[in-house]
Amino acid sequence: MWFKHIPVMLPEVLYYLNCGPGKIYVDCTLGGSGHARAICSKIIPGGVFIGIDQDIDAIRNAKTVLKPLNLTIHLFHDNFVYLPEFLQQLKINAVDGVLLDLGISLHQLESSGRGFSFNKDEPLDMRMNAESSTKAEDLINSMEEKSLRKIFYKYGEERWAGQIAKRIVKQRRRKAIKSSRELAQIVCDAVPKKVSFNQRIHPATRTFMALRIAVNREFEMLELFMENVNDLLNPKGRLCVLSFHSLEDRIVKHRIKALGKGCICPPGLPECVCNKKPMVNILTKKVVRPAENEIAVNPMARSVKLRAVEKI
Repeated sequence: MWFKHIPVMLPEVLYYLNCGPGKIYVDCTLGGSGHARAICSKIIPGGVFIGIDQDIDAIRNAKTVLKPLNLTIHLFHDNFVYLPEFLQQLKINAVDGVLLDLGISLHQLESSGRGFSFNKDEPLDMRMNAESSTKAEDLINSMEEKSLRKIFYKYGEERWAGQIAKRIVKQRRRKAIKSSRELAQIVCDAVPKKVSFNQRIHPATRTFMALRIAVNREFEMLELFMENVNDLLNPKGRLCVLSFHSLEDRIVKHRIKALGKGCICPPGLPECVCNKKPMVNILTKKVVRPAENEIAVNPMARSVKLRAVEKI
């Protein structure tokens, strides 16, 4: 199986992870294993690599891509939020680096057959993990109009969320909405033609993104992960996060800021009484963006933001 994917900001990721021989690294979202293969090549000899992905296709691909490497490799098919349990299974207390790439892969958009793309006529699924119970079809055909509007506005920052939700509810009264192309057409019909014509992106882009986020509970999982990940790092261990959505980046930014903050005493006290110390050094004082030449080669990289920390 050929898993189509281009790793974003690869040189920057390797730089901030500070990979070295004999170290232990985790790639929480394997995708096409582009980042994973590069990390593995840097930790030989003696290193340990742990790869996680919800998509079984990514796990199968990783087994093929990483097999030639002379390295201890452990692969887990599940959500990255379960990293503490995986490390416990492996009897590993802490690791030297963690990568979290929150982008959707080209394979999922173009070849998964699960309705992630509005350009294809596929079942309206959108599950990263095909073993999960809730599909996009379930949400589209069962949620109240108010709840759909909230999802589209909150997760997709969709200006026309109300009109889109109303059109969906009207359409599903006639028959259930089953395919990605059917949903994309409903969205296009709901958005004013003048607005649709002037937009740089497809009118259904934000709706599909919001629905995918809701199906996979992406923000909820990210918040849980960010709460615990620092406890899983060795001293001087690194965390590197690639986010593609403003709300994702906000979650990462706020948690990193909290980890890097020292004293939280009220202003005006003559001396600190809370004794709170920073838990990390923030390596990216300003968010790191991809170079223009990378965006030219891989347009999917245009919205990515990289943030990294080192545990004290």
